[in-house]
Amino acid sequence: PHDVLRRMPAASRPGHLCICAAGDGTGHAPGFAENYTGVRKEEFAVKIRRAEEKDIPEIDKLLNQVNLVHHKIRPDLFKIGRKYSDSQLKELLADDSRPVFAAVDEENRLIGYCMCAREQIKGDSIRTEVKTLYIDDLCVDQEIRGQHIGQKLFEHVKQYAEENHFYNVTLHVWQGNDGAEKFYEAMGMKPQFICMEQVL
Repeated sequence: PHDVLRRMPAASRPGHLCICAAGDGTGHAPGFAENYTGVRKEEFAVKIRRAEEKDIPEIDKLLNQVNLVHHKIRPDLFKIGRKYSDSQLKELLADDSRPVFAAVDEENRLIGYCMCAREQIKGDSIRTEVKTLYIDDLCVDQEIRGQHIGQKLFEHVKQYAEENHFYNVTLHVWQGNDGAEKFYEAMGMKPQFICMEQVL
């Protein structure tokens, strides 16, 4: 038997990452689709920091956007609802093994986030014990488009992983979320494995 360190409860993890950006639920991510017509077109300074309890209302808003994208892609698997309660978010934000990074505007208002989790297989007879930083969710507010905020969040997470001696960064993308797939390919990500299914 082997011990798999997965700090985030399996029931709360969809297992596949989706970037949410477009209001139509297509899942196209901001920062790499400059032809979007967003509410805010002007460039503005974006800061990346750790998310805090005061950010929970904005996180809730973006979690709903992510959920809608999942639901529109696979309504047979995803219901409309809340992924986390406020109490669960408070617990998550206090857990250093599950870092949540926030992209904030000039007023320190959260406009995007990236939820991560440490993963490490231990005691397996054939798998090595490398440390992986898993990106569970990355979302940028659908009203902020073409500002490269998704790219800035991803690069910050990658830097965090390098500084903390993780072997790799992984994530999952649902089939049909073409914008997210293209974005991560542009970020240098490559397929590690393919999860296949046959609906009966």
